Amino acid sequence: MNHQPVDATSATRFLPMVSVVVPIYNGEADLPELINCLLSQTYPKERVEYFLVDNNSSDRTLTILKTSAENCPITIHALSENQIQSSYSARNTGIRAATGEIIVFTDADCRPQPQWLDALIQPFVNKEVVIVAGEILALPGTTLLEQHADRQETLSQKHTLKHSFRPYGQTANLAIRHITLEKVGLFRPYLTTGGDADICWRILGENIGRLEFAPNAIVGHRHRATLKELQSQWRRYGCSNRYLHELHGVDLMREITLKECGYRLARWLVKEIPRDMKKAIAGKATLVDLLNTPIGLFTARARAAGQRDAKLPENAKTIDRL
Repeated sequence: MNHQPVDATSATRFLPMVSVVVPIYNGEADLPELINCLLSQTYPKERVEYFLVDNNSSDRTLTILKTSAENCPITIHALSENQIQSSYSARNTGIRAATGEIIVFTDADCRPQPQWLDALIQPFVNKEVVIVAGEILALPGTTLLEQHADRQETLSQKHTLKHSFRPYGQTANLAIRHITLEKVGLFRPYLTTGGDADICWRILGENIGRLEFAPNAIVGHRHRATLKELQSQWRRYGCSNRYLHELHGVDLMREITLKECGYRLARWLVKEIPRDMKKAIAGKATLVDLLNTPIGLFTARARAAGQRDAKLPENAKTIDRL
C-alpha cells in the first residue's frame, strides 16, 4: 500500500468517467452544503455523474434531490432505495445505475474539498490499484467531545488502513474500480455496519489488486457533539467488530472490565489530574487533556457493549451482485 501523496496538478492528467454514490437518510439539513461541495469540484464536470440515493427518508430529502437534479449544472441523478433500510443497500442502488469506470463513495454529512475527486482518482492511473482511500478530517467543532475526538483523530483513515487483519477504507471517502465490483460483488445489503471493511477485504482477499491511500483527497466530517451521539457511534464500532468476526474471523476486542475502569479512574484522579492541572496552569494543557481518560473509558465501554450485544442477522451474509 502506497502512502505517498499524489499531486493532481503535476501528475499526468488521467480523467476516467467517475460515478459518485451518496446514500442519504433524513439528510435535508445536509444537502445544501453537500451539493455546494460537489459543485466546487475541480474534476471536469462532464466526467462525473452523481447518484444521490434516498434511503426511505421521512423528511424532504427525496423532494430536494429531485429539484437539485433538475436545476444543477452538474449531473445529479436522484434515486430511491425504500425496500431495505441500510446505507449499503442504498449504495448498491447507486452502483447499479453507475456508468463510470471508478465508483466513488462519500456520505451526506461529509464535506469534500474542491480537489477531492482529482486527488482520489489519480492513483488509479496505475492499473494495479483497485481501491483508493482518501483522508477524513474533522470539521471545526466547539464542544468538548468534538475537540477530544479531533485530538484522537477518531475519523482518520490512518486507523482503518492499519487494521491488523487487512487495511480498508471507510465509505465516507473511498473509490473502487467498477470492474472489481463485477468480480467480487457489491455491498451486503442487509449489513448495518462494517460493510466498508467487508467489501475491501473481499476485494483484497481475491488478490485482484491493491489499495492505496490518497492523503490529499480530503473530506470533512463532524465529530459527535453529545454523549448520546458518542455512545451510539462507539456502540456501532463494537457491532462492526462482532459482524466482521463472524464474516471474516477477525479477533474480537478484549472487553475492558469494571475493575480495570475503576483502576484507571483512580489513577486519573490521583496522578493524571494533578499532573495535567500543573500543565494547564502553565498553558500547556486544556480541559480536553484533563478529561481524556474518562472520555476514553466511556467510549471503550460503549464499544464493548456493542460488540457483546450484537448478533449478525442471517440475511446480512448475503452479497448483492451486479
